[in-house]
Amino acid sequence: MLSKGFEISRRSFLKWSAAVAGTSTLVGCMPTGSGVDGQSAVSQMESSQLNTEIKPSICWHNCGGRCQINAHVRDGVVLSFTTDNEGPDTPDDLQARACSKGRAQRQRLYHPDRLKYPMKRVGERGEGKWEQISWDEALDITASELDRIIEQYGNDSVYIIYASGVIAGAFNQSYVGGATLRLLNLLGGCLTFYGNYSQACYMYAIPYMFGPGYGGSSPTTFEDAELMVVFGDNPASTRVGGLNSTYYFKLAKKNGTRIIVIDPRYSDTVGAFADEWIPIKPTTDSALVAGMAYVMVTEGLHDQGFLDRYCIGFDEEHMPEGIPAGNSYKSYILGESDGQPKTPEWASAITGVPVETIIRLAREIAGTKPCFILQGRGMQRHMNGEFQALSVPILAMMTGNIGKLGTNPGLYEGYPAVKMGSFPTGENPVKTKVSFFMFTDAIEKGGNHTKENGGLQGAERLENGIKFIWNYGGNALINQHSDVNRTTELLKDTSKCEFILGIDNFMTPSMEYADLILPDITQFEQEEIATRALGQGLALYGQKLVEPMYDCKSVYEICSELAKRLGVLEEFDEGKTQEEYLREALEVAQEAHPDFPSFEEFREKGIYKTEATKIIAYKDFVEDPAGNPLPTPSGKIEIFSQALYDMNNPERIPAIPKYVAVPEGPEDPLKDKFPIQCIGHHSKRRIHSTFDNSSWLEEAEPQMLWINPQDAAARGIKNGDMVKIFNDRGTVRVKAKVTPRLIPGVCSLPQGAWYTPDENGVDIRGNINTLTTWEPTALAWGNPQHTNLVQVEKV
Repeated sequence: MLSKGFEISRRSFLKWSAAVAGTSTLVGCMPTGSGVDGQSAVSQMESSQLNTEIKPSICWHNCGGRCQINAHVRDGVVLSFTTDNEGPDTPDDLQARACSKGRAQRQRLYHPDRLKYPMKRVGERGEGKWEQISWDEALDITASELDRIIEQYGNDSVYIIYASGVIAGAFNQSYVGGATLRLLNLLGGCLTFYGNYSQACYMYAIPYMFGPGYGGSSPTTFEDAELMVVFGDNPASTRVGGLNSTYYFKLAKKNGTRIIVIDPRYSDTVGAFADEWIPIKPTTDSALVAGMAYVMVTEGLHDQGFLDRYCIGFDEEHMPEGIPAGNSYKSYILGESDGQPKTPEWASAITGVPVETIIRLAREIAGTKPCFILQGRGMQRHMNGEFQALSVPILAMMTGNIGKLGTNPGLYEGYPAVKMGSFPTGENPVKTKVSFFMFTDAIEKGGNHTKENGGLQGAERLENGIKFIWNYGGNALINQHSDVNRTTELLKDTSKCEFILGIDNFMTPSMEYADLILPDITQFEQEEIATRALGQGLALYGQKLVEPMYDCKSVYEICSELAKRLGVLEEFDEGKTQEEYLREALEVAQEAHPDFPSFEEFREKGIYKTEATKIIAYKDFVEDPAGNPLPTPSGKIEIFSQALYDMNNPERIPAIPKYVAVPEGPEDPLKDKFPIQCIGHHSKRRIHSTFDNSSWLEEAEPQMLWINPQDAAARGIKNGDMVKIFNDRGTVRVKAKVTPRLIPGVCSLPQGAWYTPDENGVDIRGNINTLTTWEPTALAWGNPQHTNLVQVEKV
């Protein structure tokens, strides 16, 4: 059974003791309600920065930032973190400042709940019974299971599950890469995935319209727009740190740009920057676009010349050969194809947006140049997400707001990047991929998981299904995947998926369902590189700040030891050190960027930024469409897609961006039983599920259900009351935040809270995936995790 004791050296013990008790800097790190209190963040800052050595480090988690955080180290202990404060911090040269999460990293490093030694499961999966074992035993078991499963079932039965808790450069890459993929490729390959939880529908659908390599204008051009129309994007919470979009919203606001945000919630971005908030029912953005398009067409406000020259499929005169009449977007808008004109009245009944607002907004977008039309990721995490994503660009095309300064084609922002090398993974001999969202299907159906019934790519079917899961730095096995109750029941059956390896810093809900746990080190206990940018390209070097704590090892060391046991060590490390691989990665950057510093200079300073640039999406195409055709079959923007048409599934996969009513949407009769639409917004106190065990960040933004005062009053709910949110898939109990910042008929439960079931299976932390469905979207086989009907009651 799990022992509460562990062995460490006397020197490590003294350093750990200094961090815990010998300074005034350690704050309480346990989840709220654990009974552990600590000193506030503010009171400890001054003393923790005196007489310290400052070393550059990185925040490497999966947000839109990637920031520099500077560690203040004394006697081998990190006393505090500050952030980038060099440079003029002007629009041309921003500081890569960390947000509250980056500044709370010390809690992760010195958290008392960190995994401290290898453990193997001794009870049922998920039962929470563990036994401490040695690294030799743990690595022997892992190597033996890998060897057995590959021999018995084949390499495509070994799966690297989607994970994004570690997104760095050379070695530490949980998102299919780094040391993990190199090792498995040397063993004959493994099953991987396509798509992701953030933007599956968008990534899959947009190439049908723009072709591969699509992209938007950079946030550095926000201020050049007269008008910004933002569909469901909230950078003031989701992209706060680094060279971020939030700053450029501020510049646009200061420059007089009018900003309109369309969102079911009055988000932080609305509150900070918007001139107007247009609330809308979830899943209905494409209906709103259609209603505005009707106004533009019937009032002659659209840019027919732009549509004629750069697009196909808008009207009957610009359709591919052989397509029957009535399949153009204009025919759909005017009701010629289905008998229902998409009038503002039609759109209003679906969206909840007033008729006069739809008409006024259509006229304003059509009459304002330049107009920057931007969509966020939340609107495509719905059951009709592909066509939500494809609808927003229609407004940019109809108004000619593409290819000019201050415009955007209705896509996400584009941005410059620093080209950086990485640890070479080699080629994966296994070409089969599953949708990231369908891994549970590939476990449950085994050899019956196919291209037709599960979206499998690269093969007609999986021979044996997933038998081995490698879960490094990820919480999507349980916490971030849909229908947690169904998923946990599936994983308890060891005859289906036979072995689950977990590598992480904490006992997350996903780690609870591993068979073997290997404790990982943090970025602060090793050397690493990270890159990311929005306004400017950014590269960061993180120095090793402290020696690895407890009995933890890096994923590179873990893979090296496994490679030794499996007979591929020489091919795995090629006799090179980690520093040599880091130097090779830097050579790529130095070749691509002539001003990139030497390895020693970069390591010392810890940061490199490109100059701020203004990227104008599709500028070359608009200036010369014949000389710069798009990578689509027609070379133009394809409002009508022949490829989608040929799928012959017009109700669920239309060839043009139609409004598609979906199960558990606002028109579903199930609303009689479960009358409230439940979405799951991103909280600024977490990066997905990372940091959910931080007491500092819990204090900043407690986990609560957002609910409108009208819905609350009808249920006798007051602010702070305990409520239960439920449907046929599960029940969540959490406190209510009664607020007019959400429209009636909609509630929102911030995603990422760690699944914590009580003895009755009721989640008491607030995990939205207790309520979400396994049913995938029609085209992308993606996650519709914002499409949920629920009931809310006071407890």
